[in-house]
Amino acid sequence: MGLLTIGAFAKASRLSPKALRLYDELGLLTPARVDPVTGYRLYAPEQLAQARLVAWLRRLGMPLARIQHVRTLNAVAAAQEVRAFWAQVEADTAARRDMATFLIDHLSRKDSAMSPTAKPLGIRYAAVSDRGLVRESNQDAAYAGPRLLAVADGCGSQGAPASAAAIGALKHLEADSVPAGSLLNVLDDVIEQAKQAVHNIAGSDSSPGDTGTTLTAMLWTGSQLALVHIGDTRVYLLRDGELFQITHDHTLVQSMVDEGRLSPEEAAFHPQRSLLVRALGQGTDTTPDMRLHDARREDRYLLCSDGLSTVVPTQDIRRVLSAIIEPEQAVRELIALANGSGGPDNVSCVVADVMELQQ
Repeated sequence: MGLLTIGAFAKASRLSPKALRLYDELGLLTPARVDPVTGYRLYAPEQLAQARLVAWLRRLGMPLARIQHVRTLNAVAAAQEVRAFWAQVEADTAARRDMATFLIDHLSRKDSAMSPTAKPLGIRYAAVSDRGLVRESNQDAAYAGPRLLAVADGCGSQGAPASAAAIGALKHLEADSVPAGSLLNVLDDVIEQAKQAVHNIAGSDSSPGDTGTTLTAMLWTGSQLALVHIGDTRVYLLRDGELFQITHDHTLVQSMVDEGRLSPEEAAFHPQRSLLVRALGQGTDTTPDMRLHDARREDRYLLCSDGLSTVVPTQDIRRVLSAIIEPEQAVRELIALANGSGGPDNVSCVVADVMELQQ
């Protein structure tokens, strides 16, 4: 078979002539020959496989620059790159789905008042932050109050004041009323305030990666807990005896697990398991996850820094949360477990129980 005209090649490759001309200009799919007189593009039949690959990748929504990279790889590496791209698409879709769910729930009940027949709920809580056994200082911060629960894990030269400043920027929520229908805007505002507080700590003379903090906080609204989360501090929910992690770590290693490049078992021992891809400060992405959780009587929430989650097995965390009734005692037992495992990092825990208020 001889060379194909652009029309014939377009039909065979499922790419339009317009797309083929663009891909030629970008160096993505160069014709086998261009007629010097007419300027007509001619393609070799053996180029069809590459053209069809480009067509399929475009159907996936892959950017042209990334397609160009995929074309340079062997089959195994190309497959891995497509897997990584699609994992990122799914992660982005999940984040948008969470936001859509938040908005739907938020808009469906702008009046957050409980029904007259519902029993009023409240929370009882405890928070402790501990230096651990190895670190010379404590860069964690933890807070628990009637409406606000928060844990932050600072990093860099000013990690301790950064974590304290991030939580401090949220504390006005204890006193401020949240107008009906304004919860989403309130959360967005406080995250901006926390970002600015961390920036102020870092100062204009610091490098972008020098100071930062994670932040995981929950705001009690009377029947729901609104979550804002960035980094690798975590929230667990103990409900009906089962323990669920309801946050997603924003770390390089977790992204590699999501992309299928690492197994969870490999991630647990990866040397870069604490490298953040999202945080307040440090020149990283500062976009938080935000969600609403309907509270049930007897729910128990745990907010913790990675000083707990990286050294204490999940089954031990569940055992303590299930067996120990008082939040203060549960928090101290969790910290003792972390220190009993060597205490290699600062460790902070907040435990909050949802309970019926006495009338």
